[in-house]
Amino acid sequence: MNDMSLLERSVDQTEIKISARDVQVWYGDKHAIKDVNVDLLDKTVTAFIGPSGCGKSTFLRCLNRMNDTIDISRVEGRITLDGEDIYDKRVDPVQLRARVGMVFQKPNPFPKSIYDNVAYGPRIHGLARHRAELDEIVEKSLRGAALWNEVKDRLQEPGTGLSGGQQQRLCIARAVATQPEVLLMDEPCSALDPIATSQIEELIDQLRAEFSVVIVTHSMQQAARVSQKTAFFHLGNLVEYGSTDDIFTNPRDPRTESYISGRIG
Repeated sequence: MNDMSLLERSVDQTEIKISARDVQVWYGDKHAIKDVNVDLLDKTVTAFIGPSGCGKSTFLRCLNRMNDTIDISRVEGRITLDGEDIYDKRVDPVQLRARVGMVFQKPNPFPKSIYDNVAYGPRIHGLARHRAELDEIVEKSLRGAALWNEVKDRLQEPGTGLSGGQQQRLCIARAVATQPEVLLMDEPCSALDPIATSQIEELIDQLRAEFSVVIVTHSMQQAARVSQKTAFFHLGNLVEYGSTDDIFTNPRDPRTESYISGRIG
């Protein structure tokens, strides 16, 4: 059985949003990601799991070229978004990041008002022709992040004044305001309490109606709750990829089974 058939279940080609082939990442001399091949589906939550330092966040950052911001990083292989090579020299990384939004581990609202946090992306990408359109985008994005009812009467107050869970939902609203097609989330709940975590997880489930969502999580329980597909990384390799149910109940690779049963990690 070749590697591709081992890693992938049968996939309807029309569902594929992002495709990665033979992806390698180096940080200087460190070979951080090795030969990753995977197809990520549209309108699906895909979880990346694995021990700390296994490469899951590094690979996530390849999907919107965030590794470009690290001087010593080098990415090889091919990653396509709707069939278009995102590392082609003609692709503007800023425009790519409008299509592939990102939410980070720690909530990082801008030191601006709640309104301006959400309006920032649409303004720089010219998505609103006038203030009424911008108002509409801000409201829609805050509603999409399940935050509108909590902040609609204080849009001019600083985003940094919100609670941690609200700040993370504000960052999600900021990410969806540019109307992305894919939303990347790098451990979005690790700095949050259980109630805020539950709210973000509910939100992720709602967001997949519109986006392809890819989440890195250190919590296997969270992966099992929120995702339909799971990819297990270990020592820079994508060991196994398939339906979340299969990965957690019937893993094919002994390394996956060892991680899920708590023997490695």
